[in-house]
Amino acid sequence: MTSLPIRVLIADDHAPTRADLREAVEQDDRFCVVAEAADGAGAVEAALRERPDLCLLDIRMPGSGIAVTREITSRLPGTKVVMITVSLDDDDLLDALRAGASGYLLKDSDLDRLPHALMDTLNGGAAIPRRLMSRIVEEFRDHGPRRRAVVTDRYDLTSREWEVLGMVRQGMTTSQIASRLFVSRATVRSHVAALLKKLNVPDREALRCLDADG
Repeated sequence: MTSLPIRVLIADDHAPTRADLREAVEQDDRFCVVAEAADGAGAVEAALRERPDLCLLDIRMPGSGIAVTREITSRLPGTKVVMITVSLDDDDLLDALRAGASGYLLKDSDLDRLPHALMDTLNGGAAIPRRLMSRIVEEFRDHGPRRRAVVTDRYDLTSREWEVLGMVRQGMTTSQIASRLFVSRATVRSHVAALLKKLNVPDREALRCLDADG
């Protein structure tokens, strides 16, 4: 469980939007906005300085929210990223998830529910509007078992990452893996985040569909 208050970074090139997001986040006293940024470079710099629990990033800001997501999740594997956007484009959604985002929220959503969505993300859920979920299902339907990837040692996984991958493929939960390996759930989540990045897949379910050949 993330300790309180939950530290949040907001990055959006539109100052009024940043103000609205800050107000929505801080209406819940479990959250505290520790930094704001107006572009990708500023977001990465602030994230590395503040090491927030969660980053709320505009997908279209200068410097590319998706590129920033990839950078932050790579360098700060314990930090969750949620995109905030007006885009309903399939490629934006899937690219964001592949880059390591844990959520994809629309700016026209009810901001009063934003803290709830962020808390779900921190607890291991995926903050994705229902109207977009069908697109993810279609992606797996089109690119799932029929195009199942084979994981070989060319992916340069560590021995611990191979262990975690094997347990994920068995359907074990984060808590079960942590108990088996005698590590914290945060450590397991960090290993899973590294696997998602190295294997270029969007989520744990995609890891379960991989054929592993170590």
